[in-house]
Amino acid sequence: MPFSTLLLMALRSLWRNKSRSILTMLGVIIGVGSVILLVAIGNGLKQYVTDQFEQFGANSIYVAPGELFGDSGGGFSSNDQVTALLSNTLRYEDVLEIRRMREYISDASGMAMNSAEVTYKKASEKPTILGVNASYSVISNTKTDVGNFFTEIDEEKKSQVAVLGYNIAQDLFGSVDPIGKTILIKNRPFKVVGVAEEKGGGFGGPSFDDYIYMPITSSFQLFDSKIVVRIVAAAKGDDTQSAITAIEEYFLKRLKEDEFSVFKQDEILKVIDQILGALTAGLGGIAAISLVVGGIGIMNIMLVSVTERTREIGLRKALGATPTVILTQFLIESVVLSVSGGLIGVGFAYLIAIVLDQFLPTAVTLGAVMLAFGVSAAVGIIFGVYPARKASQLSPIEALRYE
Repeated sequence: MPFSTLLLMALRSLWRNKSRSILTMLGVIIGVGSVILLVAIGNGLKQYVTDQFEQFGANSIYVAPGELFGDSGGGFSSNDQVTALLSNTLRYEDVLEIRRMREYISDASGMAMNSAEVTYKKASEKPTILGVNASYSVISNTKTDVGNFFTEIDEEKKSQVAVLGYNIAQDLFGSVDPIGKTILIKNRPFKVVGVAEEKGGGFGGPSFDDYIYMPITSSFQLFDSKIVVRIVAAAKGDDTQSAITAIEEYFLKRLKEDEFSVFKQDEILKVIDQILGALTAGLGGIAAISLVVGGIGIMNIMLVSVTERTREIGLRKALGATPTVILTQFLIESVVLSVSGGLIGVGFAYLIAIVLDQFLPTAVTLGAVMLAFGVSAAVGIIFGVYPARKASQLSPIEALRYE
């Protein structure tokens, strides 16, 4: 019997029980949709983090207090970080020394981080205040939307000037041009000289758009503290490894190996990718369980169908249908259920991904779609074999006598 005829018969059989067929496909739809969506969210987050790190340039080098990576190099050592921050292993003098490494370093900036209430007229916010050197704007690729970043002269004079993050400028000033206006930080006047471009970011922390930047010398004076939480440097050319070695040799003169960390941004990125990759795989695996449940549902319904159509099977066998034809027909019905459910699940996942992308980065990949769809088709075959085989092995005489 031609395959097209068997396919048509299978479709007619499923159409006669539309409600049951739809409910049977539901498990596959949810399974396929869940796998694709969870993988899409994981891939979207990885791409989002990568994009944020790339904004700082490929030759950026960071110095942090404590041991940022564990002994295995595969994770963050948070306890050491807290201890190092409390003991303040980094000094502003270190920034100046790194700047003098002209053979390896083009420039460097310290980072002093604090938080304080900021007001303009009746508007009030409590953002992160980042004290940095003027060179930070070039090293971190922080451009201004309006106005300019502060200068080295502002650093030397400890000028009370500030550059607002995009969100802070919107929250404090709305549609008013903030350039030249005076804001109060800890009740001290600071002149707004620039507004940074909208940058986003802040994965796992505050957004860059919620920062206020000021000269690091002004920050030391305002908060009466010279704690440097990070140092960021730009390697000269592409030879970042030589720059890292030079910085490490400098710090080892007064600190132990576990009291500081020198790293490129891609080292952090690798760790985050490992974490997100493991999380995505785990969530995808959990979602795939629903595909197995959907397969069990298909097998159950096909067994019920075999029981209901026992007399039909007996009649067809009596008229000359071979066991192979019977097996093929029921197997086609099973595969049609799973493949149809898979297609609907893919469409469902795409629609939800479009909506989610407005709030959370998502990236539906062809690989995830093919994997989920392939598994759904395999589920139909695997869980449809037993009912189809049972139908094909029925005795024509016994089947015709079945009530």
